Amino acid sequence: MSLFHHLVSRSLPLWLVFFLTFLVLLGKSQKEVLQVKVGIVLDTNVTLADLSLRAINMSLSEFYNTHNGFKTRIVLNIRDSKRTVVGAAASALYLIKKREVVAIIGPGNSMQAPFLINLGNQSQVPIISFSATSPVLDSLRSPYFIRATHDDSSQVHAISAIIESFRWREVVPIYVDNEFGEGILPYLVDAFQEINVRIRYRSAISVHSSDDQVKRELYKLMTMPTRVFVVHMLPDLGSRLFSIAKEIGMMNKGYVWIVTNGIADQLSLKGESSLENMHGVLGVKTYFSRSKELMYLETRWRKRFGGEEINNFECWAYDAATALAMSIEEISNVHMSFNKTKTNTSREDIGTDLDDLGVALSGPKILQALTTVSFKGVAGKFQLKNGKLEAKTFKIVNIEESGERTVGFWKSKVGLVKSLRVNQTGIKISHSSNLLRPIIWPGDTIFVPKGWEIPTNAKKLRIAVPKKDGFNNFVEVKKDANTNAPTITGFCIDVFDTAMRQMPYAVPYEYIPFETPDGKARGSYDEMVYHVFLGEFDGAVGDTTILANRSSYVDFALPYSETGIVVVVPVKDEREKGKWVFLKPLTWELWFLTAASFLYIGIMVWIFEYQANEEFRGQSIINKISNVFYFSFSTLFFAHMRPSESIFTRVLVVVWCFVLLILTQSYTATLTSMLTVQELRPTVRHMDDLMKSGVNIGYQTGSFTFERLKQMGYKESRLKTYDTPQEMHELFLKKSSNGGIDAAFDEVPYVKLFMAKYCSKYSIIEPTFKADGFGFAFPLGSPLVPDISRQILNITEGETMKAIENKWLLGDKHCLDSTTSDSPIRLDHHSFEALFTIVFVVSMLLLLAMLVYRRYRKTKPSEINANNPPRDDNMRASADPPRDDNMRAPAASPANDDQVHEPPGPALNEADAPDAQDQLLNDEVNVGDRNEVDIIVEVDPTLVHRRNLITSKTIPIRRAVPFSRIKSA
Repeated sequence: MSLFHHLVSRSLPLWLVFFLTFLVLLGKSQKEVLQVKVGIVLDTNVTLADLSLRAINMSLSEFYNTHNGFKTRIVLNIRDSKRTVVGAAASALYLIKKREVVAIIGPGNSMQAPFLINLGNQSQVPIISFSATSPVLDSLRSPYFIRATHDDSSQVHAISAIIESFRWREVVPIYVDNEFGEGILPYLVDAFQEINVRIRYRSAISVHSSDDQVKRELYKLMTMPTRVFVVHMLPDLGSRLFSIAKEIGMMNKGYVWIVTNGIADQLSLKGESSLENMHGVLGVKTYFSRSKELMYLETRWRKRFGGEEINNFECWAYDAATALAMSIEEISNVHMSFNKTKTNTSREDIGTDLDDLGVALSGPKILQALTTVSFKGVAGKFQLKNGKLEAKTFKIVNIEESGERTVGFWKSKVGLVKSLRVNQTGIKISHSSNLLRPIIWPGDTIFVPKGWEIPTNAKKLRIAVPKKDGFNNFVEVKKDANTNAPTITGFCIDVFDTAMRQMPYAVPYEYIPFETPDGKARGSYDEMVYHVFLGEFDGAVGDTTILANRSSYVDFALPYSETGIVVVVPVKDEREKGKWVFLKPLTWELWFLTAASFLYIGIMVWIFEYQANEEFRGQSIINKISNVFYFSFSTLFFAHMRPSESIFTRVLVVVWCFVLLILTQSYTATLTSMLTVQELRPTVRHMDDLMKSGVNIGYQTGSFTFERLKQMGYKESRLKTYDTPQEMHELFLKKSSNGGIDAAFDEVPYVKLFMAKYCSKYSIIEPTFKADGFGFAFPLGSPLVPDISRQILNITEGETMKAIENKWLLGDKHCLDSTTSDSPIRLDHHSFEALFTIVFVVSMLLLLAMLVYRRYRKTKPSEINANNPPRDDNMRASADPPRDDNMRAPAASPANDDQVHEPPGPALNEADAPDAQDQLLNDEVNVGDRNEVDIIVEVDPTLVHRRNLITSKTIPIRRAVPFSRIKSA
């Protein structure tokens, strides 16, 4: 051994020893690696298929270089499907029977997939597709079909969000006529119905169609008003479509083109000519986040394949190969073989290739591993949900001649956004074109197309109008006696014509009377609306009321008339008449309150005058009562000429006269109104009274009000019809007793026309029932509805509607408002509560002031007498003051011998004047009653002012005083 070692170390270099050792170990490891056969079915010699095959090989090579310790190695068996369904089926059958592959990657498109899916399901061989995107394949419900890509249906909500944001109401889908194109249609329809967008027409174009056939189909679309097209087809057919569309003028201003990811994802494979033809098109493109895995792959791809760009399908193919390699490694201990069953056949029955089709024993395990595998791939996170990848984000691109430009994104839980960098939270925002960046539309314009136009070579809109026998102010159909051409006029026609003239674009239309060949009404308004729904007419114009059941068949523009249903009844003149009419202006409560107030004022005057008026106290009780209440009631006519003696009475009378002034003026005005103004009162106060009285009720022929009355419980035998306002008036004159009516139930516009002629004879009573007014009807989803509604708003808010109403509904008649009150206007005590309260409060305050003053009068004289003790007669006589010229006795009246004149007295000096005058007054108060005489004394005015006893220079004194006392004084 040592000798051998010596020879080797001497003769062989050391590096050779290591090399030989590596080869031995490598050979040993190669013997332990399990080679697993996997089939590939693609259309070779096709650009997309060749690039996808490159991505698969690159994925497996890089995967095993990174994981060289794995026990399994995938060996690819590639078969060409020859671009046919049969070729794909034959290739798959060959791979399963002859090659016994455990899985198949493919096919290249959705048309080839159904047979392969069924074949894989029968043999338990997983079919993994990265390019079959049609949702129709889900209907096969095969667990062995793995869609390592996004479903086409995942992008329909992104498309509907774009359409909703620009408020387009009609769309025409253009799709390839095969499984790929048809698969998305049901999902598009559902998405558009959610946003109330109508699909006017479906344009299917075969992949084998010639350019002339495509051109004829596009010309057909040009004759339709819709200008929004959603294109779902493969790039080859799409390039031809847009080339022809540009040639015939469908890429001009006003058109909208939206392509799905079937075209948008492969724009990089098309030349500049295709991009030039698609200038202004919007595209929904699959979005991959810029992860480091994707950027590393792009770098390696460009280095390896000379700068070529990698697309979405190559990324999905790369991740699909990686997922399959990881799944096979996970079940490396499972026996990779087929269980073949021999089918007994008779001599006459040769059998088919499917009779002895084996079953892969590893199929269920591989399927389970594929459904659970999860990793971060170049196309994002690879994790299957219901056998396919889930799409959460799409990129919105604007195609220009130089390439594509990103204008926004769509996220499943947010909607349209301009950028993914801004944090968006959970509320979807719609109806705003600002959700995307500025877009260049076809025709190289930045103005958003309205989405529809009236084609110049299209037929005129057929507008149905009702044939009416009455109320022709709204709609009237006349025919020329010579040409038999119809002439349509009326209020509704003028409103519609005005709205159409104000539209921002021209809309040709013609009126078609809804009548039979003999000129009679063809049916009810409901039938006319239903024929619009059937497509016989493009709209209906007239006095058509907006109802819930009609809105199920048509779309109404905004109402242009007054809304509501009212009840009309006759009125009668109830002007107040009779000999007691003068009592009617005031209620009985107010009469009693006024009378009580007069009595109260009289009592208060009695109290005040009794304290201040000496003459009043001397009267008898009967005279006192008569004078007091005469004074109180005379204030009603302001005839109280005699001044009162009490200041309290004067204040009270002033306040009371103010109250009486208001009361009498109000009484006079109310009585004048009752005697002169005509008071029209309805014969029925409320509609409930009609139900109780059992009278007949009228309604217009053909109106929906008939059903309303029946729903309210009125018997059909009590309901009478009328066609014209004149006939309605005649039925009122007959009354229910003679087969007429006592009330009419109709809409406000008709009643307004009726009242314009008969307003003095009828009135509207409560209540007013809900109705939505007249509206123009159009087919469901018609784009005319929002534009006409805007014009109606402009008309109703301006002076135009008033002019039309004056022309057709009012004319030269101007009637007063016929609304009447339910009861006569009478003055009640509530209207004067504040005034009577003021009188009462003032009287109480005056009474309190009088009591305070009286108490003051009693205490003041006692204080004076305490300060000035009385003097006897001798002291007064000896003083003999000088006589005051101002104090003299008037001449005695010859008619009365009892009156004693005061003799001239000595004058008083200024010092003694106050005391002398005080003494004189005291003596006058203390005069005895022995010889009763009437004395009139002239008193100095300064004394009167000082004592506040009288208001004039002469004081009437009716006391019995001895003459000697006067003389001595």
